[in-house]
Amino acid sequence: MKKTRTYDFDSISLGELWAVHLEVATVLARRIAAEKTQLENRLRQLQPSGFANGDAPRQRRPYPQVVPKYRNPAKPAETWAGRGKQPLWLKAQLKAGKKSMTFASEMRGVARTNFVKAPIKKDRPKAGSAFAIELDQVASVAILRRR
Repeated sequence: MKKTRTYDFDSISLGELWAVHLEVATVLARRIAAEKTQLENRLRQLQPSGFANGDAPRQRRPYPQVVPKYRNPAKPAETWAGRGKQPLWLKAQLKAGKKSMTFASEMRGVARTNFVKAPIKKDRPKAGSAFAIELDQVASVAILRRR
């Protein structure tokens, strides 16, 4: 075990205190540098090969292409997919009293007139029941007949 020095700081002169301060600062700097290199080596071992210093490129989750759901009738080039803030042209039309379905564009190849309004959730039977399965089959046949 190393022998530690004890100091009576009240009786030491200012020059000696400054020397102790410099000695402590150099020892601390040396130990911090050694600790840092040790931690960097451990981090390098944990990272996958080829990526040093955490420079691994992040992979973005693939998102499906977003099809526009609403189209401005005045300027057909202006569309909105229904995500994010509503565009100003749609806000103005909704404020004027029009319904959002008025601006629905053809979505994924199905024209706006082919939409069947789904029954309200509380009126629907429990999923998996015989009546629910029959209801779904009837609805799908109705949609196919309209096409």
